[in-house]
Amino acid sequence: MIHLNLIQKYSFFLFLIGTLALNCAGPRQRLKQKTQNIDFLIKQGNSYWEQRADTLALKKAEHFIRLAFNENKQDFELAILYSKILYTRALFLETDNNVQSELFFQASQICREAIFNHSEFEIIYKESQGDSTFKILSSLAEAPRSLIPGLFWWTTNLGRYLNSQPVIERLNQRELVEVMMHRILSLDPGFYYSGPYRFFGSLYTRIPGVELSQSKTYFLQALSSNPDYLGNAVHMAEFYHQKAGNREQFHSMLLDVIDTDLTGNPELMAENLYYKERAKLLLKMESSLFE
Repeated sequence: MIHLNLIQKYSFFLFLIGTLALNCAGPRQRLKQKTQNIDFLIKQGNSYWEQRADTLALKKAEHFIRLAFNENKQDFELAILYSKILYTRALFLETDNNVQSELFFQASQICREAIFNHSEFEIIYKESQGDSTFKILSSLAEAPRSLIPGLFWWTTNLGRYLNSQPVIERLNQRELVEVMMHRILSLDPGFYYSGPYRFFGSLYTRIPGVELSQSKTYFLQALSSNPDYLGNAVHMAEFYHQKAGNREQFHSMLLDVIDTDLTGNPELMAENLYYKERAKLLLKMESSLFE
């Protein structure tokens, strides 16, 4: 259980008061109070999410956003934020591989449900033809720009989850993740600091039969478009250079990440700080990664 400091205890106390008050009000008043409670939780969660470079703040953000999400699972933006928080926790804080996989899978399913419950997707899905699998894929291939965040975090979390699964599972899911990420690529290739290029660069080191040069091409595109986002370099080292056996490039790229001055990009500070730590972790694992 997350340890609550005085501020968080006070915040949770206010939430409990609001919850108890729901039992003493009429239907309209209860709806209003429930909305106010959810808004309060979201405000608290967002405040801590902004401070996520502090791992304790990240845990508090997860605490409040989880409470809010459990009260309103139909909120698309809330679902996406919750999935991002789970992804961040899994990738940067968790050391247990099983826990990591569970978090990635949970986050991917949250986004999946958010997409399927979105009114714009429901319209497209109802109008599509064919069996259920074809309807899903064809609908995702036509998803509007408004669904990009959901598509991205569904695919990103699912991709990380699949990395720990047997090859056959990655092959089974390949068409799904490719359809979603290609849709983002066609609508907004620069989304989340060249996220689609970074994703395909990683994916094509994990799919048998794919030329490794494809991975390199996608990673270089991500780096050229968003060089200040350290995740592009860390992912290239972790996936492409490791797979290609480029130990020297792996080592030097991660050292460059660690030596990067972050003061010039305050909007990227939190993620880049986490990626610096991941670069250090990967360097510690270098010998085992290149056995």
